[in-house]
Amino acid sequence: MRLGARMLKTGVAITVALYVSHLIGLNSATYAGIAAAFAIQPNIYRSFQTMLEQIYANLFGVGIAAMIVFSLGNDPIVIGFTTVIVIGICMKMRMNENTIALAIIAVLAVMETTEMMLFNFAGLRFAALTLGILAAFIVNMLFLPPKYELRLFKSIDQLTSDILQWLRISTRHLSDDPALRTEIDRIQTELRHIDNTYLLFKEERIYRRKIRMPRLRKLIIFRQMIQTSRKSLETLEAFHQYDDKVEHIPKEFQDVLVDELDKIIYSHERLLLSAMGKIKKNTTRSIEDITDPDLPHLVETLIHVYEKDEKDRLALLPLASRLMEYHKEILHLQKILTSYQRFHEHLDFNFKKKRRKFALL
Repeated sequence: MRLGARMLKTGVAITVALYVSHLIGLNSATYAGIAAAFAIQPNIYRSFQTMLEQIYANLFGVGIAAMIVFSLGNDPIVIGFTTVIVIGICMKMRMNENTIALAIIAVLAVMETTEMMLFNFAGLRFAALTLGILAAFIVNMLFLPPKYELRLFKSIDQLTSDILQWLRISTRHLSDDPALRTEIDRIQTELRHIDNTYLLFKEERIYRRKIRMPRLRKLIIFRQMIQTSRKSLETLEAFHQYDDKVEHIPKEFQDVLVDELDKIIYSHERLLLSAMGKIKKNTTRSIEDITDPDLPHLVETLIHVYEKDEKDRLALLPLASRLMEYHKEILHLQKILTSYQRFHEHLDFNFKKKRRKFALL
């Protein structure tokens, strides 16, 4: 089991909430710890939104519970009825599950049997729950703040490397079919995880005007990197699907297919290395001439191979179409990455930092 930053933050937030409760003499420290546990979020923006939402839910839960206890008492049936009302209000306001759970805790905290004055008791419970929410927000903002930019690029880079490695193996008919199928399923899962990380990175707010525009451009670049990796995966799936047909077509087309795909793979790798600053900005044109793919030539070769074979004519044209789509995404990535490096030469990507010791969950 990995010890993630979110786990540590939850423990620290509960500790802070309990300590502060004892320091100020609040006798409901347990409720402060519970609220802190529910309020931890994966990024600062969501933490702020959750803090506001949970304070509202806490207010509704405590307020409604206090009024019903004052008018109807705290019989178990009444408590259950009050819980249903609070859940309905929270759902009407489209609050998330954690917030609804905290509202229910607020109801139960207020409606338990006590000899204290009702409004004093409700005020103490409200203060305890609010303290826990605020403690979680402060810890989430100051303790191990997430840096999704570095994490996102490392994930994209590793995933792309795996896809391109399997592409090279598949085009030479060296891949094991069950192993490749398992890897494709794993890569699809990793892509969904990367999409979620991108969403968290996108939600982070930038208030400094100077770096707002570079940040927006980075978002565009990351989105295109993910799209390009997705197209490379689709190309790998196409090679897996048409592996038997490719193996039995004339060697002339096989050679052209492997050669053009190698050029596309190299172009993709070259862009990732350029983003990391590992390639000279003024590369020689001769290298680009050698490595730039010629996909129209690939399609013409495919058509020429099957001109006299009506049965299997153009059977592999979908494969060539996937290659063309993949190359199109690479060209778009190259365009926006070049634009970023030209306009924001002094603002490098933060890809050269050391790997963090704790994984953000």
